Amino acid sequence: MLNEELKGKSIGWIGTGRMGFAMAERLLKAGANLSAWNRTRSKAEPLEELGATIVDNPADLVDCNIVFTMVGGPSDFIEVTKGKKGVLAQGNKVPGLLIDCTSISEEASREVREFANSVGTAMIDAPVSGNAKVVKAGKLSIVASGAKDAFDEALPYLEVIARGVSYVGDGELSRMVKICHNVLLGVVIQSLAEITVLAEKGGVPRHAFMDFINKSVMGSMFSTYKTPSLVNLDFAPTFTPLLLRKDMELGLTAARNLDVPMPVASMTKEIIQNLIGQGYTECDFAALIEMQAKNSGYEIKSEEVEVGTGL
Repeated sequence: MLNEELKGKSIGWIGTGRMGFAMAERLLKAGANLSAWNRTRSKAEPLEELGATIVDNPADLVDCNIVFTMVGGPSDFIEVTKGKKGVLAQGNKVPGLLIDCTSISEEASREVREFANSVGTAMIDAPVSGNAKVVKAGKLSIVASGAKDAFDEALPYLEVIARGVSYVGDGELSRMVKICHNVLLGVVIQSLAEITVLAEKGGVPRHAFMDFINKSVMGSMFSTYKTPSLVNLDFAPTFTPLLLRKDMELGLTAARNLDVPMPVASMTKEIIQNLIGQGYTECDFAALIEMQAKNSGYEIKSEEVEVGTGL
């Protein structure tokens, strides 16, 4: 729960998709005084039951002490901050602190940071690791960057949203961390697909193999969470191949610019491109296991075994 001083500050929230809604919900349940905007108003309205005020435009949040953004991408972020009805573009009145949790490029982040600084608003980049189910389970992670005093102000609110908050320094450094994180995500899911198919072709049931992996030194929150996808072929999207390809490309572009060879990541990106070429675009990226099985000479089937996500 937030203390009385923190409850006294007004919080604005822009973007109540699956992730944004779950994150704003945690702040409201901790006692935050929160007003929210979403392009589709009906997606924000259920927050009223927890005490939120729903506003008509991002500009209506200029009186807030702190504004969070969790929107679709860089163009949306620029629009809701610098655009005609943007929260930073309304003249003399601006929030004291902007906290952006959207996954965007360093360039878009830097553009808005420079604008924010010019109008007197501090900015913290705070991209996340996890999805809406992870948020609800209280297991989200956040990596943050920006001025240390601004981070210190943001920290109590970030700690309500996430179980782990890591500060990595000034400027856009957290954007680099997030890109590296998602490149690792691609490499790990492809490796899991390969070894699980190898084990199955060798006669080991997938659920038994993943049970061992999750209990071993190689197990992780991620491997446990993706076990239902690998065992029962549940490809309801949490992160699509299209989004993963975008982040792999961002990571490989950064690697080229910094002269860092990344042969494994490069090969993984081509495998993801192959998956997309075969029509796997809107499903979960764990569908890589289905393609891996096809390439290994058999048709994979759901084991219909009850396995948990670890959440």
